Amino acid sequence: MPSPCDPAYAPAGDVGAALMMIDSQLKAIYDGKSGNDPEQRALVAQVTASMGAEGADDVLDGVCSIIYVFMKWLRLAHEAQGKDVIEYVVPSLVTSMTMMRRSVSPEAIPTMAGLLIAAGTGLSPSLWRRQYGDWTKTELTPLEATAVLLAEHINHLTDNRDFATRLINQALTDVEADYEARYGDPDGDPSYGGPYDD
Repeated sequence: MPSPCDPAYAPAGDVGAALMMIDSQLKAIYDGKSGNDPEQRALVAQVTASMGAEGADDVLDGVCSIIYVFMKWLRLAHEAQGKDVIEYVVPSLVTSMTMMRRSVSPEAIPTMAGLLIAAGTGLSPSLWRRQYGDWTKTELTPLEATAVLLAEHINHLTDNRDFATRLINQALTDVEADYEARYGDPDGDPSYGGPYDD
């Protein structure tokens, strides 16, 4: 019997907007700027506010989808070396979070560790978190920080500052190609027969 947290049941969310936020944070880190750059935070707050509640939920789901893809990639990479992703990745990320006192409150760390473990064991982080109610305001920045830390970890492992971003972009391209193979091109194919086509 499939788990209620099976990724097949999870909303993908707005992966594009979530990736933009994560990539912006990574670039700030690599440029030597503070992750809490006031201008960057104000821009993110403005974009998030313009989305409304439903749009913000889509971005949260998008961040969770990205965390899932990152952890899946890390799990496969570690398994290829006979290692356990939970043992080798989660403790180091939790240690990093404990040092990010301005961005990650101590109360949020167990939730973020749970998200990582859920994703590392093949569960949807979004559905795993949903079991415990709505997201709290104090979890939003830690969630973003978790995704950024994972991306930076992957970039460090591959010695490529763009690897994590390219990984997500490739996943989006693959999904789009799969969708078009199944239903046709909605922008140019007159025979388009999408999943909701009568």
